[in-house]
Amino acid sequence: MIELQQVQKKYQMGDEEVYALRGVDLRIDDGDFVAIMGPSGSGKSTLMHILGLLDVPDAGSYLFNDKEVSGLSENELAVLRRQAIGFIFQQFNLLPRMNALENVALPLIYSERRPDLKRAEALLEQVGLGPRILHRPNELSGGQQQRVAIARSLINRPRMILADEPTGNLDSRSEKEIMTVLKELNASGITVIIVTHEEEIGHQAHRLIRMRDGVVQTDERLVPAGDQTRARPEEVRRSPSLIGDMWQHFRQGINTLLANKIRTGLSMLGILIGVAAVVAMLAIGRGAQQAITEQLSSLGSNMLVLQTGAIRNAAGVMMDTGKIAKLLPEDVEALRKIPGIKDAGGSVNGRAQITFGNKNWSTTINGVSTAYARMRSAQPSYGRFFNEEDNRNRARVAVIGTTLVRELFDGKNPIGEMIKVNRINFTVIGVLPEKGANGFRDQDDVVLVPVQSAMYRVLGRNSLEYIDLEVSDPARTDEIQTKILDMMAQRKRVPLSQQEEAFRVRNMADIQAALSESTKVMTLLLSAIASISLLVGGIGIMNIMLVSVTERTREIGLRKAVGATRSDILWQFLVESVVISLVGGLLGVALAWVIAMALGQLAGWKADITLSSVILACAFSMGVGMVFGIYPARKASLLAPIDALRYE
Repeated sequence: MIELQQVQKKYQMGDEEVYALRGVDLRIDDGDFVAIMGPSGSGKSTLMHILGLLDVPDAGSYLFNDKEVSGLSENELAVLRRQAIGFIFQQFNLLPRMNALENVALPLIYSERRPDLKRAEALLEQVGLGPRILHRPNELSGGQQQRVAIARSLINRPRMILADEPTGNLDSRSEKEIMTVLKELNASGITVIIVTHEEEIGHQAHRLIRMRDGVVQTDERLVPAGDQTRARPEEVRRSPSLIGDMWQHFRQGINTLLANKIRTGLSMLGILIGVAAVVAMLAIGRGAQQAITEQLSSLGSNMLVLQTGAIRNAAGVMMDTGKIAKLLPEDVEALRKIPGIKDAGGSVNGRAQITFGNKNWSTTINGVSTAYARMRSAQPSYGRFFNEEDNRNRARVAVIGTTLVRELFDGKNPIGEMIKVNRINFTVIGVLPEKGANGFRDQDDVVLVPVQSAMYRVLGRNSLEYIDLEVSDPARTDEIQTKILDMMAQRKRVPLSQQEEAFRVRNMADIQAALSESTKVMTLLLSAIASISLLVGGIGIMNIMLVSVTERTREIGLRKAVGATRSDILWQFLVESVVISLVGGLLGVALAWVIAMALGQLAGWKADITLSSVILACAFSMGVGMVFGIYPARKASLLAPIDALRYE
């Protein structure tokens, strides 16, 4: 089964080379029961580590079942270990967060990719621990822990058991029980190799090998070799399954994280805050865009607004063109005749003091045309809008916003009531639909009166401030805008050199697009700032995982000893960091939702959390976990099994 020829192993101790093995020749057949003895420093532990494929020789040949293993890669050695070798360690090396049943089933995660708890329970029954299968290591005696370790070594049905001082930490009764179990295993056809300091234990083996100074000093057979052609236990073969492998890594990661709840929670905190900030900023930005769209939709996306501009005099001083080229009501009629103009209406505005009973309120007064209600989505929620006859007669009628209803009428129906606008009586005939406040003013704090009434009764003006024009085909907006400017330049006889600055046309669609783009830029900027916390959270995860690798070095060595490959260890630690990030991301989304709802309720700020922003945040948090988890995971995977087991 095993054949060593001139095997050497040396270690570098500062500037000095220390030889642990000096040309060892050894042969061990199937079914043998071998004890290796020697003083400390004799090389017996190093020999056992090489026999168990936990370490590789520096020179010489090692045949395992006629296969040269000295040149195999670490992953190939791991596969061979889990298929043929079981380990019993002096320190037991049981994982404290697992119970006896889970500790025994641990090697199956790497050999069969599923923990067969029934098989593990049967083995614990076999070693006399049936009633203690759900107890954790700290709830078991030393002898019971060693029995768990023996059951674990048998779970993959190995052909060889390697036991390192299996009775070194036990009392005499437990020592006898363990040796009885080992003899029974050997009698069933399993090769047993033990390393011990105790003469009594060594003489219970069938063959006793003594070592000193890295060489085999004596090789004595205590029991005559019998028929070694016993039936070999069935070898375990795994069926590869990516989904199954990832599921097991995920389960292992969750169990590990749950065992350190406080540290895991603190690791999640950075990611949680980062994701919550990013999602909340995106939600607020999207809500702001929707608010802008809703507010500007009342102005009409196919609306043009004509205003007077500014020109320079001979001295280069800017002058108000309203003094030279005023906007008049007849200009409205002329512009309405341009092909593509659906409707037009002039407007003026100013400030006014509104009085009702003993209440006063300062507000904005707008003199508008009858087309205003349709073009600006301002049809009264109750009452009516003024008509052309009201406008021609300069009627003293008004349509008021909901803010005035609340402030002057205490929310009661104002239709038919008389109010004073700058001491002039007006009758309330309608109430505007509620539009809410934007960042600049309260859109409901307004009084609308016929434009003629505003010009000649209230504000004392003989010209318009601007003209609203509704375009029938938004695709022709640029063309119609040019026609408007050309017509006004001709009507007002504006010199060619000043035509470019004489009038301005504002396109509501362009304003809406510009505001939306500005909001989007601000949202992305705030999200970028918020994402810095994700970066900080990722660094926190990396630090925690590096600490975890250091704390769990012996665990890594144990997992590799029972068959874990480098990729198994890599994925386990990587999955743990991704789970931290993902759970932190989901909690961050929940926190963002709470923030969005709170802003909506307390500040009246719109916030809209979309599925795309949630997916983006979770994907980003997982990416952070992978990026910052890859270094600790790789560091763990590169640990040599024997170095990890020797840690501390």
